[in-house]
Amino acid sequence: MKTYLGKTIISGIVAGLLLAGCVSNEDRRSNLSYVDPHIGGMGHLLHPTRPNVQLPNQMVRMHPFRTDYLDDQISFFPLTMISHREGELFGIMPYSGTSEDEKWHERQTWDHDLEVVRPYYYSTYLIDSGIQAEFTPGRQAGYFRFTFPAQSNKLLKLQINQGGTWDVISENTVSGKEEFYGMKAYLYGEFNLPGTVTLNHQIRVNTRKKTSKTEPVALFEFPAEGDQPIEFRYGISFISTEQAKANLNSGIPDWDFEALKDLGEKLWSEKLGAIQVKGGTEAQRRTFYTSLYRCYERMVNINEDGKYYSAYDHQVHESDRDFYVDDWVWDTYLAQHPLRMLLDPQEEADMLQSYVNMYEQSGWMPQFPLLYKDNPAMHGFHSTIVFLDAWRKDIREFDVKKAYEGIKKNATEATMLPWRNGPKTALDNFYRENGFFPALKPGEKERVEEVHGFEKRQSVAITLAHSYDDWALAEMAGEMGKTEDYNHFIKEAANYRNLYRADKKLMWPKNTDGEWIDIDPKFDGGPGGRDYYDENNGYTYAWQAQHDIHGLIELMGGREDFTANLDQLFREDLGRTKYQFWAKFPDATGLVGQYSMGNEPSFHIPYLYNYAGEPWKTQKRIRFLLDVWFQDNIFGIPGDEDGGGMTAFVVFSSMGFYPVTPGLPVYNIGSPVFEEISIKLDNGNTFTIMAAGCSKVNKYIQSVRLNGKTLDRPWFTHKDILKGSTLELEMGSYPNKEWGASPGAAPPSMINEPSNSE
Repeated sequence: MKTYLGKTIISGIVAGLLLAGCVSNEDRRSNLSYVDPHIGGMGHLLHPTRPNVQLPNQMVRMHPFRTDYLDDQISFFPLTMISHREGELFGIMPYSGTSEDEKWHERQTWDHDLEVVRPYYYSTYLIDSGIQAEFTPGRQAGYFRFTFPAQSNKLLKLQINQGGTWDVISENTVSGKEEFYGMKAYLYGEFNLPGTVTLNHQIRVNTRKKTSKTEPVALFEFPAEGDQPIEFRYGISFISTEQAKANLNSGIPDWDFEALKDLGEKLWSEKLGAIQVKGGTEAQRRTFYTSLYRCYERMVNINEDGKYYSAYDHQVHESDRDFYVDDWVWDTYLAQHPLRMLLDPQEEADMLQSYVNMYEQSGWMPQFPLLYKDNPAMHGFHSTIVFLDAWRKDIREFDVKKAYEGIKKNATEATMLPWRNGPKTALDNFYRENGFFPALKPGEKERVEEVHGFEKRQSVAITLAHSYDDWALAEMAGEMGKTEDYNHFIKEAANYRNLYRADKKLMWPKNTDGEWIDIDPKFDGGPGGRDYYDENNGYTYAWQAQHDIHGLIELMGGREDFTANLDQLFREDLGRTKYQFWAKFPDATGLVGQYSMGNEPSFHIPYLYNYAGEPWKTQKRIRFLLDVWFQDNIFGIPGDEDGGGMTAFVVFSSMGFYPVTPGLPVYNIGSPVFEEISIKLDNGNTFTIMAAGCSKVNKYIQSVRLNGKTLDRPWFTHKDILKGSTLELEMGSYPNKEWGASPGAAPPSMINEPSNSE
């Protein structure tokens, strides 16, 4: 360490190192101490996780802008993000220099061992300049503190990333505006000391895209004399500069970095304290609580003092209710929404009402409601499933009539084509008339102009997804007493059967004549198999009938054949080199045979043994997958984490249960990694799972009791949780193949009768 470092920066780094490594037993009582945002920081093939610092589900999110954890240089510190993986807004970077030299163009080198990241606090030491940078978030505001070497020139660069301007209000006050994708973001910020300001610009080059752009910068210089840290606090708004100032004043009323940091720690402690665990290893607790932290990245609340700007009609709306954006429902309907329904049901209701508001404002129920638009990414209208799931779990504080209107409009009037918004096409009409989405033969030229040039038709994936969506719509109709709608859409829910090919035991594409197309289901279909599937091949999509698993078992020839087919999934080879496979299927990571742990459509598959009378295989598979693919290091996420979409699977599975079929208020039992799990519920009750003697070897369930009564089935209900039940598992090192084996013990997979008549 260089001798010119001041006493303040040395003590700050030492404190950070103590926090990161040598944590006391007293501190270990906080679940926060297990959170390591660097887990997953090196993506296997695609996107790594980011060490996000924010308050739970709040819009100011900061992480250092760098390629990944291996990149030892930081370009800047964003002041917030647009949406998950959708770009950065504004930025700040400190330098030991002046505006006259060229240092402020440079990236800064950081030291991995001197960086401290907590959900509520960030600190790093910039090696070349000797600067310590710190950050702590507010609700719609943020606070940076920079400690410079003694007697050094102090320079802070504020930059625009998307296009916009800076307005210097005074020698210590600045406002900025960024314009992106048809909307605006506003910033109002203050420094704790007066400085000299120079407006300039920089050119930023994107080497991957081979593009460059000119960005306005505001350079604030501060006197070399004195060792007082330079602090910058700011507010962000999507309404106006005046609102950004109000957000700053309400979110950070004082120049007190430590008080704001302590508040953030308190808020995160409350969130992560909702689930308490005992037992397990240090590594398992680190993975578990880091996964739980990830689940609070999205959605984010953008209501500002009783009003919010909506990109869905480009208006400012008055509302005392929180308004949430930034959701990728293709990823999040499986586990992240169900987890929130357990831990934060009122927040989930607000999010669903936000969906309803967006429908009213735009005319369509959104698919991926980002901050700035609905992104019609992936395939399926899975918000339908989320609405049903919430309703059946007694989360009903949203306009259900308007929600039903929106999800039915999507089903009857919107195109199913992936990555397209808008009305139906000829392919959609074909689907409704024939019960499957038609595919093209390999090499056959596309004739429908609306089909996305890269995403293709995804014919099998679309048929399966909309079968599930239509089942959820039918069930929602039944809940509302709409018998005619129920009768119509419950028939549509069976469309997935039209693409099951019995001789292959796979879901298979058909052409418009209803003929099977000759393909290699492991490898054909272009990049990501998108002609027929999506991001995964036919071996993953063979199991995409969560709404009718017993029907799928029948299609595959019964329980014995179903289990054999499921076993083979985990054993089937790639048929080629890994290089060849991943060059075409980069999303299908975390492979075990043909099973892909690294992509969301696979989450429910290991639990399917429960339906076929072999729950011990679910227990074996789940524990293996958690042990292999979710370790507590920078490679600890096997695929795109998707802002909580994947880590919610880890939270559920580590606790020993999982919602295989969102829309049915039941949970499949797996194999917990902890001896005791307690979930504090919103109604004041506590749901407890006891698994005495649980360990890496003792992963097999011998017997189960629910509230003291023997449970011979591998599932329980949402009502069991809400009642504050206790689930007791007797664990052992060898499987009990009799427990849960009878046909009557299998979890339900389809509700066939509407609850009321119209």
